[in-house]
Amino acid sequence: MAKAKEDPYIWSTGRRKTSVARVRMKQGSGKIVVNRCDMNTYFPRIVEQQRVLAPLVAVGADKAWDISATVLGGGFTGQAGAISLGIARALVTSNPDHETVLRDAKFLTRDSRQKERKKYGRHGARRGVQFSKR
Repeated sequence: MAKAKEDPYIWSTGRRKTSVARVRMKQGSGKIVVNRCDMNTYFPRIVEQQRVLAPLVAVGADKAWDISATVLGGGFTGQAGAISLGIARALVTSNPDHETVLRDAKFLTRDSRQKERKKYGRHGARRGVQFSKR
């Protein structure tokens, strides 16, 4: 029976709001691809680009890994947060010594805040109908 080849990739998942990111990481030169597109093209705002790179910068490995992420759902902010969590989890898998640095910087904490649903008889989740005296 043939022996299976060892996978050079580290896989992890990140979630934020309604976004789900599957992150695949391997040793490389620091190239980041999101949904088969360069990260700088996919996230035009610098805030989201910094959010994605933040876990790598925290451990000093921003040019050591090639990252490929597939992200679904939500908007740019949620997707950037999901990729950030996925990268942080993959870094811990690659080197458990990074866990304290990433946990102290809150990169390993899943942000569980979701949008509150609209209720009937109201204009939004909480805003009620304007009171009329007459």
